[in-house]
Amino acid sequence: MGELQNNDAIQLFEDKKIRTAWDEEQEEWYFSIVDVIAVLTGTENPRRYWSDLKRKLKKEGAVELYEKIVQLKMLSSDGKKYKTDVANTEQLLRIIQSIPSPKAEPFKAWLAMVGRERIEETIDPEQTIDRALETYLKKGYSEEWVHQRLLAIRIRNELTDEWKRRGVEKGKEYAILTDEISRAWSGMTTRQYKKLKGLKKENLRDNMSDLELVLTMLAEATTTEISKTVKPATFSENQKVAQKGGSIAGNTRKEIEETTGKPVITAQNANDFRQLVTDIVEDAAAIPEHMGEMPVDENKDE
Repeated sequence: MGELQNNDAIQLFEDKKIRTAWDEEQEEWYFSIVDVIAVLTGTENPRRYWSDLKRKLKKEGAVELYEKIVQLKMLSSDGKKYKTDVANTEQLLRIIQSIPSPKAEPFKAWLAMVGRERIEETIDPEQTIDRALETYLKKGYSEEWVHQRLLAIRIRNELTDEWKRRGVEKGKEYAILTDEISRAWSGMTTRQYKKLKGLKKENLRDNMSDLELVLTMLAEATTTEISKTVKPATFSENQKVAQKGGSIAGNTRKEIEETTGKPVITAQNANDFRQLVTDIVEDAAAIPEHMGEMPVDENKDE
């Protein structure tokens, strides 16, 4: 198995979540088997179903399939990562044959689509951006916000690429540096920030206002540029760079707050932003067409 990218990735089949991981070297998906079983059978105990099915497959002589099943650590509903049986597309198709379900054929078609889309995205990364744009718009975000969010993803990727070049380990060390940046510009760690917004498993950046997102980007882009200049050689040096990059954005935040008299960081989250967009659209729809022909009151306050 090659290098696996993002074991926390989620694919949706009929609005049901299926945990996945992408094998960069082999160019194929690995799917959580219990998630697939839950979707196809509707059973409340997919792990028990899979345990029984494994024994059945072994009895039927599918020893090669049984022995090639691998495990990956994937995020569970309790927020922790546990080893989970996974299967690639070929293995999964064989498993599906042993599961009586009216959803089997639609699921096979979905599998083919997911695989094709990922290959297309590898060849043409722009398709990834287009699909992300479409997903956010469907969730009710404004187009202006979505473009900011996609830019934030690119800037974040540039930062993590720089950390990788400096020998920072993905996972815990990335999280520590991210907290250093967050604390320096916002005064809070990521966990504290999420608590302020009433979030649990939701993505913090998906719940930021335009200004919060812009300052996050400024902090991370600045950290990247400083790192490229000073070339930190140790983790403690990377921490100092992260603090410096975040503090520059933090100073900008304080200047904005002093000028406007309003806090940049608020408890508002995506639900508030989406409701704001809905209210604006509904208000605009309620304005009579002839309003555009009404005389302007020159004495009315702006």
